[in-house]
Amino acid sequence: MMSVTPIPAFSDNYIWLLRQDATPDVAVVDPGDASPVSEALERESLALDTILVTHHHPDHTGGVAELVKRYGCRVVGPAGSRIDGIDEPLSDGDACRILGRRFEVLTVPGHTLDHIAFFASGTPPLLFCGDTLFSAGCGRLFEGSPEQMFDSLARLAALPEDTLVFAAHEYTLANLRFAQAAEPDNALRDRFLAECQQARSLDRPTLPSTIGRERQINPFLRAAEPGVRQAASAQGDAGSSLATFATLRAWKDRF
Repeated sequence: MMSVTPIPAFSDNYIWLLRQDATPDVAVVDPGDASPVSEALERESLALDTILVTHHHPDHTGGVAELVKRYGCRVVGPAGSRIDGIDEPLSDGDACRILGRRFEVLTVPGHTLDHIAFFASGTPPLLFCGDTLFSAGCGRLFEGSPEQMFDSLARLAALPEDTLVFAAHEYTLANLRFAQAAEPDNALRDRFLAECQQARSLDRPTLPSTIGRERQINPFLRAAEPGVRQAASAQGDAGSSLATFATLRAWKDRF
């Protein structure tokens, strides 16, 4: 059984630590800072086997070189990326073994052009999606187009509804405040907001979410819904699902 636990970093990053059963070998996803990873490894007498990287931004890669130097671990990440030190470059449809479990690679451009996600089917399915999909939100478009991000999110939304979504940032409360404006009448979202407020008051993460929950509460996955389209129409073009999505993303940038 694979367990996943968060290692907090910076102000709102999560570096996800993967462990299979009770073995000391572990993997980490998007280590922007080596220090909290090393502290966790030493505290629990763990051995770093693999680093997974979703995209090139420094808050996801800044600790890679130091961790490789210290632990001699392998690095898997996007093919054709500017990231230094990738041992196993991966493209869409490729697969890799992480602690004995098979992960499929999905290319999900939009936030960056090199962005990939790692998906493991099984019980439960696991998704490490970096900065593409957040709980109740999605990443900013730093390099890609609205069309690319729209297609990337649709691809992730098509995964099994019980898929656990391990996004890279604790953005949920801010995203839910925007979701209230983008879809005022959503009782499921309001109940989830109350749950998240309680979790954060206890300093607990709001993640992982699930694909099923995100389909219900995330406005960026709900651009075809009449309530979302109506709210977006007051901000710009909402003539199609793609146009609604693009308007939502631009609205969120200035929200």
